[in-house]
Amino acid sequence: MMDNKLFFTYLIVMAGVTYLVRTVPLLIFRKKIENRFIKSFLFYMPYAVLGSMTFPTIIYSTGDMISGIIGMLVGAVLAFKNKSLMTVAAAACIAALAVKLIMMI
Repeated sequence: MMDNKLFFTYLIVMAGVTYLVRTVPLLIFRKKIENRFIKSFLFYMPYAVLGSMTFPTIIYSTGDMISGIIGMLVGAVLAFKNKSLMTVAAAACIAALAVKLIMMI
């Protein structure tokens, strides 16, 4: 079990880092950003971070890389065809499950 001193140390460090991440951009960029490169970088950054965090989880979520990749491909194709989020998620899960069941036979 974690003692209180260690817990509060972690809590203060986490609060400080969270505060700095939110305030440093406000201190650095006082004027409106007009540079096209920086604007596009800041626009696409959340998508890149989200993709880099979820991509490995998608592939290894089933415990088998092949079924995870098949599920991801089915989801990507349906998303590319502008299907709803529920349809994409359900079809990707069903495809991964079907591949996993077929591989067990």
